Amino acid sequence: MNSETVNLINRLYPEIRDDLLTALVGGVVNEPIIFDDKVDFYPLSQAARDVRSITGTVTPEGTDQSQRFTFQRSLDFEVVIGDGASAIVWQKNGKHPDDDTIFYVDYFIPNSRSPITDINVGSVSRTICEAVGREVATVYQQINQAYLAGFVDTATGKSLDLVVAILHIQRKQKGNAIGLVTFFRDPQADGNITINEGTVLSTSKNEATFVTTAIRTLQKGQVRIDVPVSAGENSSGKAGLVKANAITTLAQPIAGISRVINFDATILASEDETDEQLRARAKAALRGAGKGTLAALQQAILDERAVLSEVWEPNSPPAKQSALGTVKLLIEAEPERFPSLQTAVEQTRAAGIQTTLVARYIYFKPRLVAEVIRGLPAVAKPKVIDDTIAAIQTYVDTLSSGDDAEGAKILDAIATIKEVVKDSKGKPKARIIEVATWRTDIGRPGTADLTDALLIAFQSVPPNDPEAQRAALNRVLNETTTSIVPTGRRIADRSLIVSLTGQPAKDGEVEIGRFKISATVGNEKWWIVLDLEPADIVLVETST
Repeated sequence: MNSETVNLINRLYPEIRDDLLTALVGGVVNEPIIFDDKVDFYPLSQAARDVRSITGTVTPEGTDQSQRFTFQRSLDFEVVIGDGASAIVWQKNGKHPDDDTIFYVDYFIPNSRSPITDINVGSVSRTICEAVGREVATVYQQINQAYLAGFVDTATGKSLDLVVAILHIQRKQKGNAIGLVTFFRDPQADGNITINEGTVLSTSKNEATFVTTAIRTLQKGQVRIDVPVSAGENSSGKAGLVKANAITTLAQPIAGISRVINFDATILASEDETDEQLRARAKAALRGAGKGTLAALQQAILDERAVLSEVWEPNSPPAKQSALGTVKLLIEAEPERFPSLQTAVEQTRAAGIQTTLVARYIYFKPRLVAEVIRGLPAVAKPKVIDDTIAAIQTYVDTLSSGDDAEGAKILDAIATIKEVVKDSKGKPKARIIEVATWRTDIGRPGTADLTDALLIAFQSVPPNDPEAQRAALNRVLNETTTSIVPTGRRIADRSLIVSLTGQPAKDGEVEIGRFKISATVGNEKWWIVLDLEPADIVLVETST
């Protein structure tokens, strides 16, 4: 709801009273005039004897919500009364209606035929108008309350119960089990991880189910977070009472969360679910029901400044058709933003739909041996290893899509570590023992693989039998289409490691850094991603 729809009818008692009094003496009630902030002079439709009131909408400074406002004569406007014509003149320093909105004018006309002329305080006519106006204002407010009772944002109490009943949701009564569940970050995940209200959990054998009752965000670098939960619809009362360490299962995985557990037993709540808690639970159910369309998933990816390149889903053509209940998305994005993209897609997908996010990433793992200065304390070596990984990562972060990773620059990055011994030319005394490379399975079999399969198929049938050759071709192509759907898994690919001449790199070339990791597969540009762990680096003290 916005400022224009938050109230169906917004008529207050003073306005209604003045309208009744003006109409009673034969005046004009609520003549509409469109306000233009470039114009100060507004003629009335007929001559006026006097203006009783002007009302309109004004947006207070510093807010974006317009409000009903009664303007004051002399401060905000003046009335020009002439022979046969009258007009409203807005004062420069007074309050004005919002631009392009309507203001309403009540005014008296000369020579009115109404027999009633006394509308002063205490008169019979005014007393009757005030009594009727009060009843009309009460009806307006009752209509407005009935209107507000139909929206989840504004309904309260029993009205809110009826609104959320459309979603088959009932207010949880006191006596339902509540507790805290701790969510743990996956060590491989980076960035913020949002846990929405309405996230479903259960015990290991599904004896009892629970839902989170508040949104929580696991901040970058934060290992764990406690989230309040309440027993699910089918676990009300004592059924939701479970012991510590019993809640261990997420109904739907959350990207970046490795495990969940309750360190304390659940207890029975002492109060009914509040309107705010019920409203939040209903909105969570609506989000789960309304998301999951391809348009919603694409918007979530665009919001993270990435590009959706291809989609595999059950309604796609056969070559891009995924299994029922699954959606595969190929995106273009920097590796460091991939975790946040996974989180956004997980929050947007429909419940029960497995969504796999894949990107053109080439992972490489160098195994290194580096000489360090003599006498380096054992406790200092882990820090040297961490600094080495950080230095190589800093170099890899400078690479863009399609940029090769060069072995020489990897060694140059190691040379920035002060504990690593350098030769007379400033080169580090370090060797790259081996490099392992993988590429993400994006569902496109390599041309060479397909060619080899076709050649083998032709060799296995008689050369003069066209029907047998056609059958062999169909068999290979049909088997290949199953691998067109991406899995996101890593595929080992040693051919990505090439020498500076473009040939497959030899062990000797790898050792001294005379190689590069190609970021081009076919004609497509891929991203280089470092996969380096402390165990991949060996430090040895120099002998000199």
